[in-house]
Amino acid sequence: MNRNLLVVFVLVFQFTTSFGQQKLHRISFDKFTDFTSFFQRKTNFYPLVSAHRGGPTKGFPENCTATFENTIRQVLAIIETDIAMTKDSVLVMLHDNTLDRTTTGTGLVSNYTYEELKLLYLKDNDGNVTNFKIETLDEVLAWGRGKVVYTLDVKRGVPFNKIVAAIRKNKAENYSIVITYNANQAAEVSALAPDILLSVSARSKEDVERLENFGVKVENMLAFVGTSFPKEETLVYMKNRGISCISGTMGNIDKSAIANGDSIYLDIIKAGVMIISSDRPVEVAKQMELFIIENSLTTKCISHN
Repeated sequence: MNRNLLVVFVLVFQFTTSFGQQKLHRISFDKFTDFTSFFQRKTNFYPLVSAHRGGPTKGFPENCTATFENTIRQVLAIIETDIAMTKDSVLVMLHDNTLDRTTTGTGLVSNYTYEELKLLYLKDNDGNVTNFKIETLDEVLAWGRGKVVYTLDVKRGVPFNKIVAAIRKNKAENYSIVITYNANQAAEVSALAPDILLSVSARSKEDVERLENFGVKVENMLAFVGTSFPKEETLVYMKNRGISCISGTMGNIDKSAIANGDSIYLDIIKAGVMIISSDRPVEVAKQMELFIIENSLTTKCISHN
């Protein structure tokens, strides 16, 4: 091959390679203290959307790393994902107790070994069968390193000690937040891992104080304040205690936004909510960008490459 042809070949290769690569919106933390301080409410906060079940869309099933990557190609996002357990105690990424809605299988997840589940394929939310397989928590945690922050939704019957063990094994402490639904669960995880951040159900001063009485540290709390527009007194109290808030818009608020416009997401952020968990992560992120620009917010933990 002569030199001119070689140059043309290299240029074409470089062009096609760079064209084929798509940037990912990443969030990562070099140190655990950077991670915890980012989510502990001080003064201003950097708002983030949490993609419910990873942001499923046509051709991309829920709770699947291909879907997570599709989401962060479009927007910066926390990934909310669900953990179930197989008959042989393998932690897998599934929301439902049964396989019927989201996979080509039928019946209870707990009736299958992981080897049996590996034969199945995931369906998207329209019921279309995809080429994607059920993944393990280990696989998901390994994929997420340097890319995303997870909020881990532990389904009923899955022992929290196995979740903590997986986080430790994968050295995922600085990108994992464990979701708990009551004070007993929060206390259990806090006892198992006093350093791990928790999403706790807390809509009032009384809820926070109850959690504290159960041994949960305020500095480890992110308060899930419900799925309706949060109350002002709740947000003021959480701010005074240094607790960042998560608001869920899955359901009525997402439906309202579709009917009346997406500015309601911006209103929730302006009210004092740091994280919105939504089935419409792209639309939420666009509203957050308005807030970020208006307040000239920057952070070194975010990259777009």
